[in-house]
Amino acid sequence: MTKTAKTAPLRPGTASGVRSAGPLGALLREWLPRQRWFAGKDRPITDLRMLSMTELYPGCLHLLVHAGQSGVPTPGGTPPAGDCYQLLLGLQEHLSPRLGRALIGRVEEGPLAGLTVHDALQDPRSAHLLLERMRHPGTLGPLSFESEPAVSLPPGLAPRLLEAEQSNTSLVYGDAFILKIFRRIQPGVNPDLEVPVALAGQGCGRVPAPVAWFRTTHPQEATLGVLQPFLPDASDGWTLALRALSRGEDFTAEAEELGRATADVHLALAAALPAGPDAEDGRTAAAMTERLATAAHHVPALRPFVPGLTTAFDALSACDAGPPAQRIHGDLHLGQVLRAGRDWFVIDFEGEPSRPLTERRSAHSPVRDIAGMLRSFDYAARQRRPWRPEWARRCREAYCAGYAARAGWDPRKKHALLRAYETDRAVYEVLYEARNRPDWLPVPMAAIERLAVRGG
Repeated sequence: MTKTAKTAPLRPGTASGVRSAGPLGALLREWLPRQRWFAGKDRPITDLRMLSMTELYPGCLHLLVHAGQSGVPTPGGTPPAGDCYQLLLGLQEHLSPRLGRALIGRVEEGPLAGLTVHDALQDPRSAHLLLERMRHPGTLGPLSFESEPAVSLPPGLAPRLLEAEQSNTSLVYGDAFILKIFRRIQPGVNPDLEVPVALAGQGCGRVPAPVAWFRTTHPQEATLGVLQPFLPDASDGWTLALRALSRGEDFTAEAEELGRATADVHLALAAALPAGPDAEDGRTAAAMTERLATAAHHVPALRPFVPGLTTAFDALSACDAGPPAQRIHGDLHLGQVLRAGRDWFVIDFEGEPSRPLTERRSAHSPVRDIAGMLRSFDYAARQRRPWRPEWARRCREAYCAGYAARAGWDPRKKHALLRAYETDRAVYEVLYEARNRPDWLPVPMAAIERLAVRGG
């Protein structure tokens, strides 16, 4: 028996709630802020607590940890005291050189003393064993592994880690399936499971249907990961748009079809998850104005434009009613759509991870999704100089035309509504870029100037 198996704190399948993180916590406090998916990079970790610990198999622990942090307000909300994160940790006496990038550190005290800890999701063996858990539904302590009975998962699919993820971690198995593992965990059903399952029930072919998933019941019920079909020959919309720009090619045909695809998803969502006749859109003028004030407090460059931007939100209160609130994507942009052959597919229904899960699962105006995609065309057009505002304008027109052809109403005829939502999205982008990618700040600031000075 290896030292790993002897010193593991739990028997396979058992779980424990642990108030103190101990020696392992000291390693995680250093490691967590360096991860791309860690949300609080601009705030120090003030305390770290283990909420749940389960041994998936000898040498691999599943953890839910709470990282307490001093708060910085987010647009429209009170800063949380911290966040819950999902970790899968490998334990070995000696770490293989090929796993050097996965290293977290060596534990010197306690039941794990003498073991080297690493991120198990970067270990092909651990990734393989995780899929085996998905292939055999059942429970393991507080963890529950479930699958779609009609789908058979073959054994032996080689795993590979996707490098492009920001807020989560994804593994591709044999170019046949993709497992998204949520890092920042909130209680409740994650919309990236709920929505695709509901759309599959409607026969909507624009969204890959989940085939397996896993969740926890401790400390509260929450979705932890979702396995879906992988489209190996697909390219995301962002890559395709930049390719077209670099070649000087038109992208309006693709944009128009993407508008049709967006409308298809919205129509299917309205049928699959009806919001009810009295549903109210959470994106009210007052909430938008509050988010603007918060963003301007943190980004001084935004302050001169606040009066002009506020008129967009004031007009929202007076404009004609738009389409009814319903379930939407919540964070739609060119990076959230895939094109395989001539077809567009929509992915990643998690919404903006920084927002509360209850908000992401509530009804919103479909114009919010449309505004997100219009902003994405603008982002693409400004990736290199000379900027291509005309390219973006044509794509925006084509996208709206495609949407109108399928949905039966034209976003362009809801000018005040569209301007308000696009302004709200641009304000969010300004705060995000200022905190995470300052070099990109001129992109949303150009839109801010357009929306404030020229009314959109």
